[in-house]
Amino acid sequence: MRGIFRFGSRTILLYIAAAVVVGLIASYAIISAPVFPKFQSEKGILDLTQVHVSENSLKLKGEWAFYWEELLSPEDIQNRLARDGNRDRWISIPSSWLGYQLNGQQLNGTGFATFRLVIELSEQDRNERLALRMPTIFHAYKLWVNGELLEEVGVVGQDKGSVTPHLATKLVFFQPENDTVELVMQVANFHHHRGGITKSIELGGSDALTVRTNLRIAAEMFITASLLVIGVYHLLLFILRRKDRAPLYFGLFTLLFGIRSLLVGELLLTQLWPAIPWELQFKIEYLILCSSGYIITMYFDCIFPNYVSRWFQRGTRIVTGAFCLVVVATPAIIYSKMLLMIGAVVVLHMIYLMVGLAQAAMRRMEGALVFLLVSVVALVTVVNDFLYYNEWSPIGNTSPLGLLVFTIAQMMLLSSRFTRAAANEERIARELQDANNKLTEMNMNLERTVQERTQALSAAHDDLRLSYDQLLHSEEGRKKLLAYITHDLRMPLSSMLGYVEAVQDGVKPERSEQYLKYIRDNTIRINRMIEELSFLSHLETGQVSYRMEPVRAIDFLRGFFEQYELVVRDAGLDFRLDYRDEEDQGSNSPVVVMDVQRLEQALFNLVSNAMKFTPRGGGVRIELAVDEVNLTRYAIISVQDSGMGIPPEQLEQIFDRNYRYDQPGEKSVEGSGLGLAICREIVQAHGGTVRAESDGKTGSIFYVSLPMAATMM
Repeated sequence: MRGIFRFGSRTILLYIAAAVVVGLIASYAIISAPVFPKFQSEKGILDLTQVHVSENSLKLKGEWAFYWEELLSPEDIQNRLARDGNRDRWISIPSSWLGYQLNGQQLNGTGFATFRLVIELSEQDRNERLALRMPTIFHAYKLWVNGELLEEVGVVGQDKGSVTPHLATKLVFFQPENDTVELVMQVANFHHHRGGITKSIELGGSDALTVRTNLRIAAEMFITASLLVIGVYHLLLFILRRKDRAPLYFGLFTLLFGIRSLLVGELLLTQLWPAIPWELQFKIEYLILCSSGYIITMYFDCIFPNYVSRWFQRGTRIVTGAFCLVVVATPAIIYSKMLLMIGAVVVLHMIYLMVGLAQAAMRRMEGALVFLLVSVVALVTVVNDFLYYNEWSPIGNTSPLGLLVFTIAQMMLLSSRFTRAAANEERIARELQDANNKLTEMNMNLERTVQERTQALSAAHDDLRLSYDQLLHSEEGRKKLLAYITHDLRMPLSSMLGYVEAVQDGVKPERSEQYLKYIRDNTIRINRMIEELSFLSHLETGQVSYRMEPVRAIDFLRGFFEQYELVVRDAGLDFRLDYRDEEDQGSNSPVVVMDVQRLEQALFNLVSNAMKFTPRGGGVRIELAVDEVNLTRYAIISVQDSGMGIPPEQLEQIFDRNYRYDQPGEKSVEGSGLGLAICREIVQAHGGTVRAESDGKTGSIFYVSLPMAATMM
């Protein structure tokens, strides 16, 4: 039920947001749109006898008389009409003369011309005070109404040097003297790629048109002030907390478009600072447009990481830099031709981001759906502006409103993020307070804590004493071991002494050779026992040095197998080396850091032990495998024989020094019992382990586990 309520609440909020956005756009369109039928001039004459323009303003659209490369005053036009009759050419307004067909050729955007329109008024409007709302006209103009020069923006001339460009919107008031109004305009443009009257001139009553203009100015001031305040606020947030870059990009985006809104529409900046250089004004506007795509992309990447690919970020950085460089380095007549390209790049950015937003919304990421909705609104208004400034859309400047809606939504999104951060900080503060309370409680119970620690130390002392007692027992075991070894040496030495005396005394001369062989064998055995005992003592006390180096385990085993193959086979045993698929692994075969000589000694002790307990006709097999334990890979070398085996209960004792196993009913096998102990010490010095498996009947298997190196050094 709670989930349904949450989903329903979110849906209601989305509907409310959509209704607010649509309502704002509709109200803006109502304020901007005229409420009268459409009237258009034909051949330079506009018939308004059936319309009361003093009550309902009207945009002057249709055909105007057009005098190319002529700067004519109203008197000049009247003289020409009186002399030559009406031989005027006509041009549709609003539109640029760029592309206008004249004498079989298309005009370019630069040049100068004179425009003329005659308006026929109704009887009611003849006695009313009227006004003309003049938009920005590229790039300088003069306006005569009924032969009187009422407005001049910039300086009109016949070449680039004599023209002073300027942009401004104006309200021109006049009182009709009769039933006709003659408008004559001289327009010159040498600084922009489009020249002429590209926006509609509006005619209406002075009071109504003043109110409408003031409403437009108030709306733009509200939007501009909102964007500027929001932008500065988020930049201050970033300055205070620089870890999160989302407020930085959002603040830059909002602040820049707040500045741009001063440069379009009613040109608030021009009204506040009439002397602003027009080139600076144009460059600022175009630089903002060029950089907007990159800034909003970086903002989106901060809000929804990993949704903007690196190649797109790199590409947009390069394109934005190239556009900005062209705008800074070239005059307006060049970079103004790039308006359509800049618009296409901005729209491409927004479409790419909306695809990412759609993916984020499908994954139910917080804020993605609202972000997508307001992005669609912003995209529609921005596209309309680019179409409007290229004379393809009749709807005026709408991007400030769309960007304000977009900005408010983003401000809510960032506020939500800051709210969550503040909530997390409060939660952490509560947790810290709880921890502090626990520490205070621990301080209050310090005596009990000390007592518990004292008991723990007493237990540790008891453990240490137990370890000391165990060490004493180990020392006693060592003494017993030495006593056993001494006993083992005394018996063969005593018997050898008896045989030596028998040979010297010639007790049985016929057995002297047999006695000498016995003496020789025991001498060899005693010597080997002494060597092994000495070597084992050195191993236990760390007196044996190792020359460690990385070696491929399979290469080591092959060398060992080739060295001892004949020895094992001469003992009547089958000897094999198995290494599974390691040969096919090439450079990926296991590598072990080892002392080859010492490890051969340990492995030979295992093979020798297998030979002793395996009857003729049996077999000894060496195998290599790889295993992984706790993210550590090991090379496993196993030595398997088919001998008499080891009872399972004795497997843990066979690696103890001097341990020997004689199977009941079988002939005793000679040996010192030190080989397996030596093997264990060598393997442990390599960081490995050795263990044995046997069922006591069908032979035994010894496993040597050695940690693998990462690669060959």
